[in-house]
Amino acid sequence: MNKIKLLKFIDRIMGKFFIFLLPGTKINHKDASKKINRILIIRPGGIGDAVLLLPAINALKRELPDLKIDILSEKRNTGIFGLSENIERIYLYDKGFDFIRSLRNRYDVVIDTEQWHRLSAVAAYLNRAPVRIGFDTNERRRLFTHKIPYSHDDYEVFSFFHLIEPLIHKIPEFDSEEPFLEIPPESTFSLFTVPAEEKERIISIFPGASVDERRWGGDRFGKAARILNDKGYKIVLLGSSAEKADAAAIKQNTYGCIDLTGRTDLRDTALILKMSRLLLTADSGLMHIAYAVGTPTVSLFGAGMEKKWAPRGKHNIVLNKYLSCSPCTKFGYTPPCKRNVECLSSISVNEVVNAIENIPDKPRA
Repeated sequence: MNKIKLLKFIDRIMGKFFIFLLPGTKINHKDASKKINRILIIRPGGIGDAVLLLPAINALKRELPDLKIDILSEKRNTGIFGLSENIERIYLYDKGFDFIRSLRNRYDVVIDTEQWHRLSAVAAYLNRAPVRIGFDTNERRRLFTHKIPYSHDDYEVFSFFHLIEPLIHKIPEFDSEEPFLEIPPESTFSLFTVPAEEKERIISIFPGASVDERRWGGDRFGKAARILNDKGYKIVLLGSSAEKADAAAIKQNTYGCIDLTGRTDLRDTALILKMSRLLLTADSGLMHIAYAVGTPTVSLFGAGMEKKWAPRGKHNIVLNKYLSCSPCTKFGYTPPCKRNVECLSSISVNEVVNAIENIPDKPRA
């Protein structure tokens, strides 16, 4: 059992016990925005959640420029938060010593951005901040002074905006066409070089997904990549070593494909995506990174909630068959599929290629 599954297992078994062991918290009707100097934001969970939290962090810093913002996150998200100039310190949620160090600090506000699991709410409580803000989704509500309703109909950026509303007294504006993640100017990437005139022909492909029910399959990605090759596009494959098998299937169908699976960290990946004309992907964390840096996406949805997670704006196309059984993922849990992932397998290679060719070009900065 890996660390992520272990944390979820402990949460499921022990989360309720810990919450009911602690005294409940009364609703705080006082103005939560008074005398805020230092804040801790808790963000366990996947890369997509971390990326879509950035607009809220950016808005907090705009409204409260002297605010010091710390993050308590899982190690897999630190690469995202490390790209933000608005974060002072990152502590690891899944590293015991770091977790304890975060508890020793004194914060004016703690915001738990987790949507369902309970141990992050316990962590927020143990920080003893006078203002504790979190989603009102289950018994975790007992530990917050400010309990925020959560809707599956809200784009997740706006769900996170609701968490900071008690501090800035408004919902920030969000321009769906504007990037919200800047890559530091000192960032460089040396695994491959592409002439300037060819950069508009780079299409990145991420064939992976966190669960099997979101995988379109290396063979289908490979057939799409071959057609794109024939149309003059350069294919770059992204992902961790977990995507090696899909990458091999794609390379069997293509020529001149650049395989970077298992060779990049999140900073490198963000830079490659910014260089790319477009990202082709299933519902994934890299989809959110591409959107954040301003790169158009063609994304394949089925199990996931398009309304909550799909990139916005005219430069992002979502392919979704809207079957009666989809979306089936809720609060990060996807049940085993009994229909052979028909929601994705019914999306054809030609539909994907046509979407890529019809997506509007986005002006480069």
